[in-house]
Amino acid sequence: MTNANLAFVFPGQGSQQIGMLADAAAEFPEIPSTFSEASDVLGYDLWDLCQHGEQADINLTERTQPLLLTASVALYRAWCAKGGARPVRMAGHSLGEWSALVCAGSLVFTDAVRLVRERGRLMQEAVPAGEGAMAAVIGLDDAAVEKVCAEAAGDEVVAAVNYNSPGQVVIAGSKAAVERAIEGCKAAGAKRAMPLPVSAPFHTELMRPAAEQLAPQIESTVFHAPEIQVVHNVHAKPESEPESIKKLMIEQIYSPVRWTACVQSMAADGAETLLECGPGKVLSGLAKRIDRKLGSHNIDTPEKFNEALLATAG
Repeated sequence: MTNANLAFVFPGQGSQQIGMLADAAAEFPEIPSTFSEASDVLGYDLWDLCQHGEQADINLTERTQPLLLTASVALYRAWCAKGGARPVRMAGHSLGEWSALVCAGSLVFTDAVRLVRERGRLMQEAVPAGEGAMAAVIGLDDAAVEKVCAEAAGDEVVAAVNYNSPGQVVIAGSKAAVERAIEGCKAAGAKRAMPLPVSAPFHTELMRPAAEQLAPQIESTVFHAPEIQVVHNVHAKPESEPESIKKLMIEQIYSPVRWTACVQSMAADGAETLLECGPGKVLSGLAKRIDRKLGSHNIDTPEKFNEALLATAG
């Protein structure tokens, strides 16, 4: 059954927690089986890592990315197995765009696991530890943040990289330039401007080397036209041509995540309810700030999962 008012959204880095999906895995067999499939590709036990490892281990980018992809795909498989309503549109935040493409039928899951492990490794290696930084800016509009970044950059890099919701923007770049921009944002009237516990400046020009290194692997992987529309981070539009999707997924690594525009695009196209398919409720919270009329559910526990099944059954 398709629900024309339903959109699925898939979280990115930051939503990982030790012990996540433990209750859901006990109820939905698709979750352990999907983790087992990913573990075979990775060469280590991904489920054991996220249940019994240390938070620092799952925060390593090359582990975080396959972990969150697997968690999201596992939940989507469980949703389909329970007869959950099929959405007509999807979007994912940064890494989550890979989850969306798998769930939309554009990419084979095991190929995605392999690619995002490499994506994470290359993104982490693109800038030596300690030389890059990211920071969240609360309470300034996009144009003001962009102006501060332009003034703070000098001969270094700092830019707005995640347009998460109106008044919530993440900036990233060279460590010293980000520090200058934090002070500039505070001076410009930001309610808060604070460093994030991330060492790599994701979605900036500093990530272009990672994109260039990953490009041949993306280009040699088979992509299909998605069966469900996926709204892309780069330009907040859907794309149906596989070769164009590949280019967007390369470009996405060093381009801003236009999340506010992605959600607004889906709402303008008829989405009334967003279902967050992955651990946590970060995107559900952002949805309320982007468009108060949007309903949202997260499905990372059996109780929330079953509530969402009932709420979206039409």
